[in-house]
Amino acid sequence: MKIILLGPPGAGKGTIAKVLTEYDGSVQISTGDILRAAVAAGTELGKQAAAAMSAGNLVTDELIMGIMEQRLQEDDCKKGYLLDGFPRTIPQAEALQVLLEKMGEKLDAVLELEIARDIIIDRLTTRRTCTQCGEIYNVKSKPPKVEGVCDVCGSNEVVQRDDETKEAINNRLEVYQAQTAPLSDFYKDTGLLVSVTSSDKETVMAALEPKIG
Repeated sequence: MKIILLGPPGAGKGTIAKVLTEYDGSVQISTGDILRAAVAAGTELGKQAAAAMSAGNLVTDELIMGIMEQRLQEDDCKKGYLLDGFPRTIPQAEALQVLLEKMGEKLDAVLELEIARDIIIDRLTTRRTCTQCGEIYNVKSKPPKVEGVCDVCGSNEVVQRDDETKEAINNRLEVYQAQTAPLSDFYKDTGLLVSVTSSDKETVMAALEPKIG
C-alpha cells in the first residue's frame, strides 16, 4: 500500500507506521529520520537542515523533494511505502502528485491522526532518543533500564532532542497548524482522507479497510 501519515508532531505516526509495515511489508519513510541522519553525517544537506530542525522549523521544499524522489525509487519501496512527515505543505503535496504521476503510481489513502495539544506536549517533552541507534524511550511510560543508557545498543547517549523541548514543540505545533493542517482539506477533496482519533491498531485498520481492502 501507498499511504501518507498525517498528523501533528507526537500524534503517533511512527507507532502506526510500524503496525502498517507489518501488514503488507510496506516500508516506512520518515523525512525526519533521513534529515537527522544527514545532520549527524555532516553532509551538505545536513548542514542546510540543521538550523531549521533544531528550532523546529521546516527545511526547504527543494531539499525535501530531492530526498523523496531519490528515496521512492529505491528497491524496498516496490512493495509499498508509508510517508511519515511528508508532505508538510500544500506545495509539497502538489509536487508529490506530479512526482507520483511521473512514476506511474498513486496513493491508496491519507491517514490523519487527531490528538489533543496537551497530550502532544506531555508525550514529546518526556521522550528520549538514542543518538546512536534511534531507539525511542519515554521517561514516564518506557524509560531505559539504566537511566541514559540505551537498552538496544548500550550507548550512553539517550538524550532529549533539541526539537523536543517545550519551547521548540510549541513552535513546531504553530508551524504545523499554519502550514500542514490545511493538507486535511486538500486530501479530503481528493477522496483519500481517512481521519481517526485513536492510534489503536484495530481502530486504524478498520478505518483503512475500505481503502486498502
